Amino acid sequence: MKLFNTLTRKKEYFRPMDGEIVKIYSCGPTVYSSPTIGNLRAYIFTDILKKSLRHIGGFEIYDVINITDVGHLQSDADEGEDKIDEAARKKKITPADIAKQYTDEFIRDTILLNIDVPQIWAPATDYVKEMVQHVRQLEERGFTYITSDGVYYDSSKFADYYKLRGGKSDDRVGSRVDFGEKRNKNDFCLWRFAKPTALQKFDSPWGAGTPGWHIECSAIARKYLGDQFDIHTGGVDHIPIHHTNERAQTQALTKKEMARFWMHNEFIKINGTKMSKSLGNAYTLTNLTDRGYSPLHFRYLCLMTHYRTIMNFTWESLDSAKKSYENLVRQIKKNKVPVDADEFSSALVDDLNTAKAMAALWKATPEQALEFDKVLSLGLKEALEEKFMEIPENVAELVQIRAECKKNREFQKSDQIRDEIKALGYEVLDTSNGPIIQPIR
Repeated sequence: MKLFNTLTRKKEYFRPMDGEIVKIYSCGPTVYSSPTIGNLRAYIFTDILKKSLRHIGGFEIYDVINITDVGHLQSDADEGEDKIDEAARKKKITPADIAKQYTDEFIRDTILLNIDVPQIWAPATDYVKEMVQHVRQLEERGFTYITSDGVYYDSSKFADYYKLRGGKSDDRVGSRVDFGEKRNKNDFCLWRFAKPTALQKFDSPWGAGTPGWHIECSAIARKYLGDQFDIHTGGVDHIPIHHTNERAQTQALTKKEMARFWMHNEFIKINGTKMSKSLGNAYTLTNLTDRGYSPLHFRYLCLMTHYRTIMNFTWESLDSAKKSYENLVRQIKKNKVPVDADEFSSALVDDLNTAKAMAALWKATPEQALEFDKVLSLGLKEALEEKFMEIPENVAELVQIRAECKKNREFQKSDQIRDEIKALGYEVLDTSNGPIIQPIR
């Protein structure tokens, strides 16, 4: 299997360090708000990676995903308020309640997308002791200094700091802000002293405070995966700051390359523009299902674009993915001549080329499709078993009458007709693309 390694900027042949078990660390969500489809694309990518390694490479997987429930400030570069604290204040509940709400939401979304559960879910607040220990070791070796607001990592002490960025400085880091007490623009906070208003704080040798965002991944990865492991994944936005800092603070202690392969997925754009909560286009999986789409329609859409390519999301593209998914199932049912299985596996072993793998799937027999779906996880077993529904004429007529009632703002009558439809064993889902009728299960 050849995988693109961000560290070397090229595809490299992959074999796990111990020959049998692949150790993978994936940066998890900061649980202060609902996960967006952009966030979720990262976990579809890592899911395909793990399933390809397992089903095609024959390897076992030992994987860890952290949950950031403390320490991530509004800016990745150590500025602003803690995102969890800020969300808790707005909702007038505790940080723990905020974290639980959005952790549960994130895990629910991954299940709906057929993403495998990792061996370890690791909430940051459960590993503060390990983080403190890591910072103390850095301090003992002369990699830290103390300012009025915390313990900082001195990036000038790590000669290989820029390697993950391609050997270049990133002007975004510290270029538009006052360094304050930082010695270098790339220095970052390992332990932040608690402000009087802080809702979360923990004891440490330097006083009460909270860990920096980057230190949690280093401490958790070392605890479960050791000083060096096989693959570290995340979004491309993690490369210049978060992953660069993780690597620096880990390798300062271990003297080993933290991960042999660093793999990153690209962004999702919305109608060609940046996804942003301020623009109102940071769609969630619930936004999609509320419009009548299945989570697997979104997974299908993601698989049609290579993970290292920017994906442009539109409602039209999702509608096309939905129709294509339905046509795929019909086509597989018709296929009698098996496709060459090498066409499928060779696509995935070439840096997870899911678009080519999907092309092979279209030519697969039902038996082959079920085998391929062990990697793609598009729910084909259920889809192939389900007969495409024909709506009874009387139900279709009631749906049409109800639509006219809604158009004429006769909402009470519309609700009555909905109840009649339900009594006949069907339910109506109103979407922006029109009503969807489905049997009540």
